[in-house]
Amino acid sequence: MQEIRIHGRGGQGVVTASELIAISAFKNNHYSQAFPSFGVERTGAPIEAYSRIDDKFIRTREQVYNPEVLIILDASLLNTTNLVNGCNIDTIIIINTTLSAQEIKEVLKEKWNFKTKEKNIHTLDATAIGLKILGKNLANTVILGLLAKNSQLISLESTKEAIKEKFQEKGKEIIQKNVKAITKAYEK
Repeated sequence: MQEIRIHGRGGQGVVTASELIAISAFKNNHYSQAFPSFGVERTGAPIEAYSRIDDKFIRTREQVYNPEVLIILDASLLNTTNLVNGCNIDTIIIINTTLSAQEIKEVLKEKWNFKTKEKNIHTLDATAIGLKILGKNLANTVILGLLAKNSQLISLESTKEAIKEKFQEKGKEIIQKNVKAITKAYEK
């Protein structure tokens, strides 16, 4: 079983990202689940959501404590919360930031005494892509293009299909913009 933990702030689409990952994995003929960790969070408050992907039925419903993939939608959380708790040297880290993988590696080492391989850190200024293509400060769908490129968990095509399914009530324009955004992230 592959487990994914997503960190962000309320209003950034953390839950939607986890749902899109699960839908995408399902479209690739895997079992999947997605669920949030909620308390009394408000817009801007730190939140988490989780996804699991497996080739067999998933029975567990607990939070993800030791993810194979860690997605960070808001890099400012690195300074306030130990997001790498439960991660190991092989955890794939996908982060929305303007910093390089080397810079993120140093931040994780200095701030949280976490050691990882630079090749496992994938950075992208997903916010800039979101602003340019979507017209909003949303990185949640954009970052999924980077996940598809740097993991074997979901494909670009299944993620496009997931976006079409999840956003069908929002209309063709929203779908087209999101598909364009994840494609741009995948190609970077």
